[in-house]
Amino acid sequence: MKLMDYLHWNDVNEDNLNFYQAMGLDCLLVHFPEEIALHADPASEFLRMKRYVAAHGLDLHVLHAHYVPRDKIVHGLPGRDEQIEVWYNVLRAMGKAGVPNTALTFQGIGHFRTPHTTGRGGVTYSTFDYAEYKKNPRSHPDLAISADRLWENLAYFYERIMPVAEEAGVRIALHPDDPPIDVPLGGADRIVVSLPNYQRIFDLVEARSNGMLFCQGCVAEMGEHIPHAIRYMAERKKIVFVHFRNIRGKVTEKEQYVFQEVFPDEGDVDMVEAIQTYHDTGYTGAIMMDHTPGIQHPNGPWASRAYSNGYLRALIQAVCR
Repeated sequence: MKLMDYLHWNDVNEDNLNFYQAMGLDCLLVHFPEEIALHADPASEFLRMKRYVAAHGLDLHVLHAHYVPRDKIVHGLPGRDEQIEVWYNVLRAMGKAGVPNTALTFQGIGHFRTPHTTGRGGVTYSTFDYAEYKKNPRSHPDLAISADRLWENLAYFYERIMPVAEEAGVRIALHPDDPPIDVPLGGADRIVVSLPNYQRIFDLVEARSNGMLFCQGCVAEMGEHIPHAIRYMAERKKIVFVHFRNIRGKVTEKEQYVFQEVFPDEGDVDMVEAIQTYHDTGYTGAIMMDHTPGIQHPNGPWASRAYSNGYLRALIQAVCR
């Protein structure tokens, strides 16, 4: 397994790359901005970034497409075909630059959280409490969309981009809705919320490029047993890369649905069993911490990343002896 972390495009610099190299990272995920997606020749920009990252001992493993326009695609609005053309260009550019993976979400409205909660040493945990959310729910009537329309629009999108991704040699990792609770939030239904729904997504277009960003935290938030879910997806070769999050909470009853994103050693998921399961199923792709708790210190964000990456590096070494 390859240890990975992320940077935003404008944060890819010598200091940050040296920091990651010192932590023993193997590869990097980079979020690229919309202006790069709309660039006349994104392949040249991607190749420049890949070479710069490689000069610091890291492989550019994922170019995350979060900022590539897709609002009209998701909502089935006029102009979606023009946005799909941008996706064609981006996928082909990734292929030309030799970057094998990208990632995205497909939701009518973005992620939802309630106020942070506090943990050991005063750290802040990203938190979602459905009962708390319902006291003051967000409302976006202009973004309201039904599950049926989301399924129709996802099929329209995937039927067009998957052949291009296959030709380019780029895998598309779909992240779960966050939180993956099967109720409308803000007025929009949510469909990327369960393993059966993922299987339905894979069945829309059978292709190697049609894969999953296995966000372990979100899968736990689905109420799934993590080792079972890893085996299910790994056996089908659908894990493109992994977010190795841990959570604490109650996620089996909607009215009591609540979770916190915690440090890897203190949550409900047995992370040793999880890493052993990836190894046992033959998974050799990238694995990264993604979100980490907020340490209240001037260097807190970097300290949190260092702690979590060290924990994950040790687990990988332990099972891959």
